[in-house]
Amino acid sequence: MRRRTTRWRPARMWRGSSPAHARAAAVVALLCATAALPVGPALAAGTPTPYTFAPDARPVSGGASTADAGPLTPGVTYKSSLPGAGETHYRVELDGTSDAYVSVTAVPASGSAIHAGDGIKVSLRDAEGRSCSQDTETFGVVRSPRPIAVWGMREISAGRPHCDEAGAYDVIVERVTTAESVPDTWDLELFAATEPPREQAGGTSAPETWDSASPDPLTGDGERREGGPGFASAVPVGEGNWTSVIEPGRTLFYKVPLDWGRQLHATAELGAADGGDGYAVGALNLALYNPVRGFVDDASASYNGREKAAELDPLPPVVYENRYAGPDRLGAMRFAGSYYLVVHLSAAVAERYGDGPFELTLRVRESGEAKSGPGYAGESVPGDVFQLSAGDREAAAADGAGSGAGGIESAAMTVLAVSGIGAGTLVLVVLGVWTVVARRRGGAL
Repeated sequence: MRRRTTRWRPARMWRGSSPAHARAAAVVALLCATAALPVGPALAAGTPTPYTFAPDARPVSGGASTADAGPLTPGVTYKSSLPGAGETHYRVELDGTSDAYVSVTAVPASGSAIHAGDGIKVSLRDAEGRSCSQDTETFGVVRSPRPIAVWGMREISAGRPHCDEAGAYDVIVERVTTAESVPDTWDLELFAATEPPREQAGGTSAPETWDSASPDPLTGDGERREGGPGFASAVPVGEGNWTSVIEPGRTLFYKVPLDWGRQLHATAELGAADGGDGYAVGALNLALYNPVRGFVDDASASYNGREKAAELDPLPPVVYENRYAGPDRLGAMRFAGSYYLVVHLSAAVAERYGDGPFELTLRVRESGEAKSGPGYAGESVPGDVFQLSAGDREAAAADGAGSGAGGIESAAMTVLAVSGIGAGTLVLVVLGVWTVVARRRGGAL
């Protein structure tokens, strides 16, 4: 498992068609419209795309000091870069009442040399340079280039009154490494969010007890749903078995809508190889991030060609008061919203078992009674980050309308974001998939 250190506390529808068909039709129309557009160079065969950034990500340059820090606005996603050495500074303006979170996703290039102690550190400080939080993530045993995310926070807390003031805060990102030199530059995706205070004061201690027993695993065949290549393109899943394929070096993103009071259990299973031999240490990694892309926990499994599974340890139900818990993985389960399951297969697997693809099954279970939220005195930024809609739940449901059309929409948008695939071919692919979905649901195009 990854080693981490933390120091922070206190369309218009066709007649007779379903909404799913209407959404799919809109996607096909969009793809057809793009058929005449120029297409970028194709990706090299066997080279997985390390990460797809949010299509609306704005470029921002970090500074070498607070004087030239790059500006960040809550609710906006940014793309930047991180050099091999030195601090990179960003600036975020905050009010004096809301908790704030800044997530930084680091993306090493495919083929980068990764050591167990390599990673990134994110610090958040007030205008006087006093610390509000500091968090570090390293690759640990899974020494394969992949996206990792680290979060910083500004909490309104009596323990750190200097972090309660309105004004500019300094977000500092830097590399950590055990290597003598780090010549390469990593891409970054930055995302900030704010959480308003509660309408009424509540408890200030974490729940003392919760059900830590692992439920019986789900069995049976899974429903096909391919993961997305980034946080913004994460594919929705709910309770059930979800199957996909994964190639060595690739990372897949899924999102699970989780209400207040609900508890998440997740396992990733890698299928057996057709040939090859040897032992790949830390081959399969399953990580969980919360709605603001804050790291919660992860699990990894080594691979010897036989079926292997990585299972997350039991996690508490989602309650506001978890933020007062000591262990970080408990404190991160503090909001309702979409939680992210991120699956990575080490590039080292290809050396012993070929390029694949390998069968992947993601087993998701939820337990606990859904409850009402804490009651916020204001709006979060972005406005829907700690909320779930009926559409979120529909898209995540097995064998539901969202399962078919939602998957097509996500896949289509993902492919449009990645150069190298002809638009005409893409239209044919989507039309074929749409037809299969329609037949499964008993509809007709």
